[in-house]
Amino acid sequence: MTNTAAGAREGDRFGPGTLLLVVGPSGAGKDTLIDIARARFAGDPRVLFARRLVTRPSGTGEAHGTLSEAEFDALLAEGRFPLSWRAHGLSYALGPEVAEVIAQGGVVVANGSRATLPEARRRFARVRVVHVTAPVPVRAARLAMRGRESADDIAERLARAPELDVAPDLTIDNVGTPTEGGTRLVAFIAEELATVA
Repeated sequence: MTNTAAGAREGDRFGPGTLLLVVGPSGAGKDTLIDIARARFAGDPRVLFARRLVTRPSGTGEAHGTLSEAEFDALLAEGRFPLSWRAHGLSYALGPEVAEVIAQGGVVVANGSRATLPEARRRFARVRVVHVTAPVPVRAARLAMRGRESADDIAERLARAPELDVAPDLTIDNVGTPTEGGTRLVAFIAEELATVA
């Protein structure tokens, strides 16, 4: 067997900690709720808010690590990513630090993709899913405000609706204030910390 991220072997599942994936359609407000939770757990070494690696230049919205396609492909071939996926014409990954925190029994919170949930469950011993959603008109307005895409690109994103492979552990209908949704996410993370402690 060859070595993969953080020294795990292919065929093994990362554990015993939790990968908590926040998923949902574009414009639902996942990053906003994650930012609220990140502030609440700042300084808590048991919780890592994963910084995604993306083959997209840094800009408005999510603070992510940027890789070229060639860099991404090379790191993927080396087995450096505990989880990776492709969506919206881009490549995404979680870095080796994710596996390290989970190996220590911590909770990693990451903005994920609904389409990668089956792979996440194959690679991680404990996966929890928070599904953030909002009505299409709300999402359309949010996508337009962040200024990343053209109107055609926004329409394409709104048309996508990949199914969840199983029911989520928590659904947040993110139509209230950001604090309301963020408070629900914070409470869920706290419950998970108590479970894995």
